[in-house]
Amino acid sequence: MVRRNPERRAALLDAAIEVLAREGARGLTFRAVDQQAEVPAGTASNYFANRDDLLKQAGERVYERLVDEDVLAGGMAGPHDRARVTELMHELVDRVAAFPTGFLALLELRLEATRRPELREVLTSRIRADVEFNVDYHGKTGLPGDGTMVVLLWLALNWLIMERLLLPDLFTEQQRSDLVTALVERLLDGQPDEPVHPFER
Repeated sequence: MVRRNPERRAALLDAAIEVLAREGARGLTFRAVDQQAEVPAGTASNYFANRDDLLKQAGERVYERLVDEDVLAGGMAGPHDRARVTELMHELVDRVAAFPTGFLALLELRLEATRRPELREVLTSRIRADVEFNVDYHGKTGLPGDGTMVVLLWLALNWLIMERLLLPDLFTEQQRSDLVTALVERLLDGQPDEPVHPFER
């Protein structure tokens, strides 16, 4: 029987994220999660139907932890100019990089999804929803740039964050900061006359 204590479930998923980041998807077992969460053996198996369920819910939990309502509200405030877009992108990179195990866990889940069609379907749906949310949110803020610019920023910044976590000596902090600023400036300079939504059919 799958239990429904939300606090315990969240703690187990946080433990699963740590295991994924440290051991990879192959190391993610109920036993490893129980040990990481410092709970009695068999606890995780009471909360998740199987390993696939644990993998899927761990991916969802990463996004739960990354969403910051204060940051979302702040995006609507202040001037709606390119300087504000640049500031928000710097904040985004710092926020994601501050949760390295979450980002690394998502990388592991992506790799595992190449071998598990159900996980790939779940991740594709969840990540597409995240990208679409960011596109729609950007449009609502009235900040400069269209949906394609948002997706290009999302793609480029994800790779920059990955390099920051996996090869931290590749760029200095100043170089990374300069790259984020340059990316925003160059993408905004190349905006089309008519806004484009990347998911329009």
